[in-house]
Amino acid sequence: MTLCISLSARPSNNGTRFHNFLYDALELNWIYKAFAPTNLEQAIAGVRGLGIRGCAVSMPYKESVIALVDRMDASAAAIDSVNTIVNDGGVLTAYNTDYTAIAQLIQSNGLDPASSVLLRGSGGMAKATAAAFRDAGFRDVTILARNEETGRALADLYGFHWRAELGDAEAEVLVNVTPIGMAGGPDGDSLAFPTSTVEAAGAVFDVVAVPAETPLVKAGHAMDKKVISGAEVMTIQALEQFVLYTGIRPSDEQVRAAEEFMRAPV
Repeated sequence: MTLCISLSARPSNNGTRFHNFLYDALELNWIYKAFAPTNLEQAIAGVRGLGIRGCAVSMPYKESVIALVDRMDASAAAIDSVNTIVNDGGVLTAYNTDYTAIAQLIQSNGLDPASSVLLRGSGGMAKATAAAFRDAGFRDVTILARNEETGRALADLYGFHWRAELGDAEAEVLVNVTPIGMAGGPDGDSLAFPTSTVEAAGAVFDVVAVPAETPLVKAGHAMDKKVISGAEVMTIQALEQFVLYTGIRPSDEQVRAAEEFMRAPV
């Protein structure tokens, strides 16, 4: 049996259900498990030593894992952020399928590159998100981050603006790339942007995947905004991980079925 895993400070069953559903549908003798490591270096050594085929990487390990792999694919090297590791005979190669997912969603939802953007967050996932917006042609982007060092660095990296506090700032597109609104977190019931800021926007994009209906997503729907959810990001990035691990691309029908199973109440 071939094993794939995920490493996250707050593991969820979403990726587990998605991957395992497709393993069963394609009659693969594979299994996927989620873990919350207490020591990242030891966990990655385990991936190498135990022959674990694939490893998804979530917050807060997307940057700190870089020093522990052997190779960086261009998708990860370009933004210094990792969400996927593939083990080929003990050689660990890092990728970033978050970027791929966000770029696809920007395009498929018809977000206008001329729009102003407020992007809240400055961690590894924020790097992937900012890079996708930059590469889609967005230039009027402000990074909202209280950490001046990481916030300024991210803004400078892509030629964007930075501010520590929202103040009276508004934008046509709001993007949350922080744990605000994440199930099980201290801010799980909080709105990533004030109601007035959401009202002034035309679109909201919450990269938080769990729950699928975050407070920001709910607010966006209630105000009839264009809404892009982290659940959509999760499906696309997980699919691309599946392809990297197995070398197989499931049919659209199989992916839809896996997505429905992933989101169904347990």
